[in-house]
Amino acid sequence: MVPDAEFSSYYGKPILNKPTWKALDIAGYLYLGGLAGASSLLGAGAHVTGRPALARTAKIGAAGAISLSLVALVHDLGRPARFVNMLRVFKPTSPMSVGSWLLVGYAPLTLAAAATDVAGRYRLVGAAATASAAVLGPAVATYTAVLICDTAVPSWHEGYREMPFVFAGSGATAAAGLALACVPAGQTGPARRLAVLGAALELGSFQLMKRRTGLAAEPLEQGRPHALLRAAEALTVGGTALGAYAGGRNRVAAAVAGAALLAGSAALRFGIFHAGVASAEDPRYTVVPQRERLAARRSPGA
Repeated sequence: MVPDAEFSSYYGKPILNKPTWKALDIAGYLYLGGLAGASSLLGAGAHVTGRPALARTAKIGAAGAISLSLVALVHDLGRPARFVNMLRVFKPTSPMSVGSWLLVGYAPLTLAAAATDVAGRYRLVGAAATASAAVLGPAVATYTAVLICDTAVPSWHEGYREMPFVFAGSGATAAAGLALACVPAGQTGPARRLAVLGAALELGSFQLMKRRTGLAAEPLEQGRPHALLRAAEALTVGGTALGAYAGGRNRVAAAVAGAALLAGSAALRFGIFHAGVASAEDPRYTVVPQRERLAARRSPGA
């Protein structure tokens, strides 16, 4: 029998250069951005509906998460000057350029919203900052999906249609988890509903992404990425169910559900990150889809 083909490249060099990003920095950056953006939306809703504890927690969470996200990004870049250098131009076709300017506009708004809420002063300024951060929140929560999909990394690039929805749902569950863990049970109603919606969006979009991407989804089902993603699914489903069932009555149950949702969202981001690195290391995930696309173009019915 003819042995299975082994894909290789000239002189053993990889076809793609795998991402050199540090896992803790960049996967953490992806996670914290989603948590911040969704928390801003949750905080604005709580502010309007008169839930002060929920609003304060969400605003502080958004400010803290986006601050840590910027720290992680700058740490991976190596020097703060490299981040500042990205602001020299604005390029609408570059997710990195748009994202940099988005962070520069969004971070001060979250800090202002949180500071005025804690201080109890300048309420008009705080309300305006809260509303403005909520407007930018969805973009902050999802632009990182566009950022990683706009690369040649197979497991990321092939999922470009569904990845923003996966990240949006994951950010929503993280924001809901933070609220459930820190807010009195009587004010967690919006967070519990957000957890249900976020989990449905995240898990549904992720399954659709795996089916549509074909071979490029294989690294998601192997090794460390598979373990992380299975843990993310279990934590998200378990946290959502516990929060919906007992989170409004039992403070301990709400805290456990919140911790599970936060951990599940983090596990999803780290799993997707490591799967992308693995797909870039194996030339099969680059060569086979290219040949399939060429064959499809040459077919009579193409």
